[in-house]
Amino acid sequence: MHVRALWALGAVLCLPMVAADYRTWSEYLGGPERIHYSRLDQINPGNVSRLRPAWTFDTGDASPGSEMQCNPIIIGRLVYVTTPRLRVMALDGATGAPVWVFNPFARQKLTVHFRNRGLSYWSDGRESRIFVAARQYLYALNALTGELITSFGSAGRVDLREGLGRPIGSASVSATTPGAVYKDLLILGSIVSEDLPAAPGDIRAFDVRTGRIRWSFHTIPHPGEFGHDTWPKDAWKHSGGANNWAGMAVDEKRGIVFAPTGSAAFDFYGPDRRGNNLFANTLLALDANTGARLWHFQAVHHDLWDRDFPSPPSLVTVHRNGRAIDAVAQPTKSGHVYVFERATGKPVFPIEQMKAPSTDIDGESTAATQPLPVKPPPFARQRLTEDLLTTRTPEAHKAVLARFRQVRSAGQFVPPSLEGTIMFPGFDGGAEWGGSSFDPETGLLYVNANEQAWILRLAPRPVPVAAGTGRDLYLKNCAGCHLADRRGTPPQFPSLVGIDRKLGEPELRAVIHDGIGRMPAFGELGADAIRAIAAYLMTGEDRQAKANAISIPYLKYRLPGYGKFLDPDGYPAIQPPWGTLSAIDLNRGEIRWQVPLGEIPALAAQGVRNTGSENYGGAVVTSSGLLFIGATDFDHKFRAFDKHAGKLLWEANLPAGGNATPSTYEIDGKQYVIIGAGGGKSEQPSGGSYVAFSLPDE
Repeated sequence: MHVRALWALGAVLCLPMVAADYRTWSEYLGGPERIHYSRLDQINPGNVSRLRPAWTFDTGDASPGSEMQCNPIIIGRLVYVTTPRLRVMALDGATGAPVWVFNPFARQKLTVHFRNRGLSYWSDGRESRIFVAARQYLYALNALTGELITSFGSAGRVDLREGLGRPIGSASVSATTPGAVYKDLLILGSIVSEDLPAAPGDIRAFDVRTGRIRWSFHTIPHPGEFGHDTWPKDAWKHSGGANNWAGMAVDEKRGIVFAPTGSAAFDFYGPDRRGNNLFANTLLALDANTGARLWHFQAVHHDLWDRDFPSPPSLVTVHRNGRAIDAVAQPTKSGHVYVFERATGKPVFPIEQMKAPSTDIDGESTAATQPLPVKPPPFARQRLTEDLLTTRTPEAHKAVLARFRQVRSAGQFVPPSLEGTIMFPGFDGGAEWGGSSFDPETGLLYVNANEQAWILRLAPRPVPVAAGTGRDLYLKNCAGCHLADRRGTPPQFPSLVGIDRKLGEPELRAVIHDGIGRMPAFGELGADAIRAIAAYLMTGEDRQAKANAISIPYLKYRLPGYGKFLDPDGYPAIQPPWGTLSAIDLNRGEIRWQVPLGEIPALAAQGVRNTGSENYGGAVVTSSGLLFIGATDFDHKFRAFDKHAGKLLWEANLPAGGNATPSTYEIDGKQYVIIGAGGGKSEQPSGGSYVAFSLPDE
């Protein structure tokens, strides 16, 4: 496209970001407060039934199993998105026509797909930049042209593995959620392995112009730092995780960044990390200028359940006892919402310490108590009992009842076990990465949730070997996640069957060496062992090889796979609802309304409607009275609800599941609502389209 035309499309690209009026969507989830709120009101309850697709753009990047979780940002007339293969694209917001594209893997010819939830934008009024993380690199792009800004980092990119105090090849580091921009800083978390070896989850602030690290906060404290005594004294040298993978929110007025963190590695068995493990599973309030800790709250002590904080918090205003309180609201996988005063960390509602069950797994030691809020009440059921098991058919009920009686189920914080422990809500929530929306006019916080049971079971971990065949090395180092038959437990642990059709052998060796996403890096095994594992996976050749010892603690137990508790026909083993949408009154600490979200088409065809379904991706709430949400895995629908009462007002079919948070924007006086339709969840078909809706012209 001609440069003059590009300038016309991005006419306001070099204006500093202004989201305070909530009429733009220039940041992830709408603004630094992460409340998913818009004052655009052209589309309202009276006319939403007339909403139609204005344009659809197919990225062409969908492949089996791919997802597209991106929340688009809009600057001027340009809509910025990512694709299932992690290309970055700028589209004309009025037509969907592509303007530019950046492919971080152009030279590598990778055909694999990646998860990505969005992009970061910065401008000082003279220039503007887009930031994206792809595998281990953070890239800076010219927002108008998509060209690499070569003065940033090394030729336009920063290696995220650097600056962590660990050897570069010892752990995988990337970021799937965009960082928060504050002044001239990009404050970024990371996604790291959830098993050892794992990188530490340091939260870092990068200079937006140079890529230099300006400050770093150690979420696994070093000697002399606050919280170091909650770990073994040398844990900071080898422990990993405690990472901010879900994103963060910024109080720009106070200069505070709120960063929720995840579990320490390994998620489910931690004799090597005895203690409460600050700052894992913690909501951190940091000085955005320096990274200094202001206050913190740890929601799970010595986590053994992967109870990460799953999403950015929402910065809200709560009215209590005649005064307005600037607060931070953080939903959890367990179905709770914690609310704190932003400046001090004082709880807005009481938090009680409950006595927690002890473990019988050898080597493990559980925390004596765990905190839970008194208000608001949980937005998901908390304990699975026999009366909640499915009654869909007598046969289904009989089968799940028999399985239920073989496992442990006694509510929150029941430790992992060898026979199996019910997680309810499951590993994916309760709340998930889509996060919460907040309406400043009503004080309602909206949370969509999964309400399904999973089974957490530990199994013995093979002892690592220093020599053997490629198959031996695979079984000892990889089968714990991908299983001995290489079929994995998708989507958490993908199948490696047919990996030769997705990657060339050099690319596969690179993935084994560097890790990817939550997969550990195995560079320490050495080139000979990595070649043997890759050859076994690609061709079945079982060559002899030597492996270097990996210098991490050996953990006796592993997770043999993430297992949903399902009936013999593949439906949830519990009674509906299986997915919900809740409106929580933060002023009163009460649930205002709750409705099922989504349904299963096969069951709906049998007359079983409104069951709710598994869902991923958040909502957008508008001042006109609407709440827009896709998220549902199975029915591929995009919906609009009355925000006051939860009544369904409109729905439309998408090309694939809308497992992403929508955005809303305005061009030439017309309001649009856009969502990515990437599907790929719950073994559903994948897609790669963005669909923008608007009212028809009069």
